Amino acid sequence: MELNANWLARLAGYHPQRPAVFWRGDWISYQELYARALRAAESLAGLGIGRGDRVGVLGPNHLGYLELYFAAPLLGFVPTLFNHRLSRAELAGLVEYTRPQALFYSPESQGLAQALHPRAYALEGLSTLPPGPLPPYRPDLEDPALILFTGGTTGLPKGALLPYRQLLTNAFQTCMSWGLRPEDRYILSTPMFHAALNALATPLLYLGARLLIQERFDPGEYLHWVDEHRVSLLFLVPTMFQMLANHPGFTLTEFSSVRWAISGGAPCPAPVREAFRAKGIRFKQGYGLTECGVNCFTLEPEEAERYPDSVGRPMPHLWARLVDPQGHEAQGEGELWLSGPAVMSGYFERPEASAAALVAHEGRTWLKTGDLAQRDAEGRFYIVGRAKEMFISGGENVYPIEVERALYDHPAVAECAVAGVPDAKWGEVGIAFVVLKGQASEEELRAFLKGRLAGYKVPKRIVFLPELPKSGPGKILKSELVAHWGGSHA
Repeated sequence: MELNANWLARLAGYHPQRPAVFWRGDWISYQELYARALRAAESLAGLGIGRGDRVGVLGPNHLGYLELYFAAPLLGFVPTLFNHRLSRAELAGLVEYTRPQALFYSPESQGLAQALHPRAYALEGLSTLPPGPLPPYRPDLEDPALILFTGGTTGLPKGALLPYRQLLTNAFQTCMSWGLRPEDRYILSTPMFHAALNALATPLLYLGARLLIQERFDPGEYLHWVDEHRVSLLFLVPTMFQMLANHPGFTLTEFSSVRWAISGGAPCPAPVREAFRAKGIRFKQGYGLTECGVNCFTLEPEEAERYPDSVGRPMPHLWARLVDPQGHEAQGEGELWLSGPAVMSGYFERPEASAAALVAHEGRTWLKTGDLAQRDAEGRFYIVGRAKEMFISGGENVYPIEVERALYDHPAVAECAVAGVPDAKWGEVGIAFVVLKGQASEEELRAFLKGRLAGYKVPKRIVFLPELPKSGPGKILKSELVAHWGGSHA
């Protein structure tokens, strides 16, 4: 079976003058978008970049992400997207891990990019670097199309290898199951270094719809664009929805063009959903993960209103099962496993991690999500917790062991434990429990962590204790700590 990974060229021919992307005040047509992708591929060819080479991107949302994304099937390189919010030390580890041949940056990230990589170029250079000839290349469905980083309990994030099979399957399924339309308009505000490229951007462009790229989320500008551009779909993380609802312009915004809103990254608080429902907007809860899709479930807006806590039913070409800790089919609640063509190939150069995440069972390869879920009698799924300790703060994954390791680097820390607790603004925030062996204040430890971790990973509260509760074998009992301290410090 052969599918066209270079489908943007077809759309440029079908409707060349149709607006595709709104960028810095101007609309870019489908024809121009493809021309820019072609020129980007030629620029990379001129740098000697070829099939299988990684090409890094560092910075907030930028048109260059799309240019590289659509240039990849013309040359065979693999866009590798770095979170610009990480610390320099964290980014240096990821650059060393993936070894990109070049690193493209937005203006704000120039100094950092140049410090990280000897071949660092501005994203604007994609249209001005000396071009080179494009070799013949036809992407196979299993060829890597994208590397997105996903955290892990070992500290350094892993690079999920997403093949063209995955990107195309997600586009097909999302268009079909979410009822997307060519006339839809959507503001891309969530980070493009995460899953924003293949969440709604790819499916909508596949249909010939319109995207508006917001470089950084600004609730006032977002609300203005909803009015001015008659935006039809809202896709944000809960923190962003809350910021919209709290903005003075929310009550004045005309939302009549919006067909529905969907929240991803974490469950959206009920008061926030109600604020949008009061404006006549139907709200859905999404679920997905970098390694699978990213849109894994579907639910009609009418049914979503009746079952607001459900993420829906699996996409048509996705299979889901609930598994108990022994690996058997679970009754009632279990770890969510997913299988189908939207599942990743594996983690870049991490065979042990890939083998742990991808499990063969009854003729299928299953992805172990690490999330706990329930399924009702009508087949609707509900995400009820995380089998792992990861928590989500403002749409960003935080892994406690990474924070704990950074804390242990401080000479005054004897023992520590980090957990996520509910927070009205960010969904969840970190709380750290620390036993000292020397003198240190909360402010000192937080400043120490800020030099080693991204800001959203730094615990919002640090509690000093004489000792931490432990089980018989000596494992720290985080559940007891959170039960006692989490509520008063959430």
